[in-house]
Amino acid sequence: MNKKLGLALILVAFGVGLFIGKDNQSPVITSSNGGASYSGGFDKKASGSSASKSAVIQRESVGQTHVVDDGESIMAAVKKASPGDTIQVMPGTYHETVYIDKDDIRIIGVIREGKRAILDGKGTLNDAILYSGNNIVVQNLTITKYKGNGIMGQAGNNFEIRDNVIVDTGVYGIFPQLGKNGIVEGNIISGIEDAAIYVGMSDNIHVSRNEVFDSVAGIEIENSRHAIVENNYVHNNTGGVLAFITPGLPIKTTFDVIIRDNFIVDNNTANFGAPGSTVAGIPAGTGILIMAADEVIVEDNIITGNKTAGIIITDHENAPNTTIDPGADSKPDRIMILNNLMMNNGFDTIDEAKALMLTEFKQGNPDILRVGTSRDSCIINRHRYVTVGVNDWNECEFSNTDAIDTYILDEPVAPRVIKSEERGKIAYLGICTGCHTYTGRMIGPPVQIIQALYMDNAKGLADYIAKPVKKRDDYPEMPPQNYLDEETRLAVANYMLSREN
Repeated sequence: MNKKLGLALILVAFGVGLFIGKDNQSPVITSSNGGASYSGGFDKKASGSSASKSAVIQRESVGQTHVVDDGESIMAAVKKASPGDTIQVMPGTYHETVYIDKDDIRIIGVIREGKRAILDGKGTLNDAILYSGNNIVVQNLTITKYKGNGIMGQAGNNFEIRDNVIVDTGVYGIFPQLGKNGIVEGNIISGIEDAAIYVGMSDNIHVSRNEVFDSVAGIEIENSRHAIVENNYVHNNTGGVLAFITPGLPIKTTFDVIIRDNFIVDNNTANFGAPGSTVAGIPAGTGILIMAADEVIVEDNIITGNKTAGIIITDHENAPNTTIDPGADSKPDRIMILNNLMMNNGFDTIDEAKALMLTEFKQGNPDILRVGTSRDSCIINRHRYVTVGVNDWNECEFSNTDAIDTYILDEPVAPRVIKSEERGKIAYLGICTGCHTYTGRMIGPPVQIIQALYMDNAKGLADYIAKPVKKRDDYPEMPPQNYLDEETRLAVANYMLSREN
């Protein structure tokens, strides 16, 4: 026998023996019933948080109710409404985009004998509901066939998006961007090219009791903090639940995210995201994906039937379709995996995962894959799962998150007041960064490319924002932002051209 080959086999056998020896050790079994509860994360005392289930301000007096019948315009009712008013939308079909730039407006679809108000974009309109006001409720609508967003928040605080059905509608189903203190619950969303629920650059968010399926990403918490994702049914997407830092965005952290009590099953749909976009890099068959986010707790989920892996944890360096952002920490730190039911994951995993398993002389179908650097992370009951990359993780010093009910604030935050000199900045953060990062590809081209195209021509960029035309085959057509007034479009163009990161 070749001496070198013989030595290699001995080393391999020794290594396998070490792992077999480890497997035969008595496992550390930790019960999630009782025991210590997680006490980190959001400081409730400092911000006055309680177990509130409402995110919007409680009305002290009842405003006017505007009834919109089939054949009438919801947008016309919004124009008539004053803060404190409610708009009831009767069953029927409506072809329009509704833009709410006032505070304390509630749009409630009236369900009568099972019939709903349907907003139908006919494949030509871009957005169904856009809101930039604070204390907004959108409830009981059916939305279909829009090209851009089902419901998008643009820097509005205190919002509730409940009990809507969103089908085959563009890039994002429900997309609160740059908002604080919001609830997304009880919605059914399917057929979305990017994320069914996309929480972007937001704080204190509660995502619960939704069903999301047949989309690229089911639920995505991106560059956001203090979020709870619980009791959702997430199935048949490409990736189930994502906690991300997307490089190149102005807000550069994601931390304090609790993913618990969800059904995350059979997320094996072929990836149909925009080529080159961040989500287009998600391997089909991913249950939970944690990329560069910190302080993410995964607890009491049922994670089954995801063909690549139940949970993937990665840094930016090992993730496809990402660029390195010097201003963002690329490492996922303080990841905490508690009890979860995981089975039948990784049954048709990718070659990269197989190679990763070989580094630990492991076989089988992976439940948990960790690639790259992760600091100060922990896990309990690790013996239950087929894992890679968590051997050196500590045992968690707690077993549940029972002490944390919600991160929704007891008192709604103050409405965002936009000073005239901040108009461009807020519009950029609340709208543009939903599709553009500074350096990498998200949905649209990087800001650096836009700056190169327009340089000192802010007026030209503002005109394009109002009436864009498709310029490149490898990017989707940009929706017009002509609901913004001319002054705001010019302000956001100037701000975008001034950015340096």
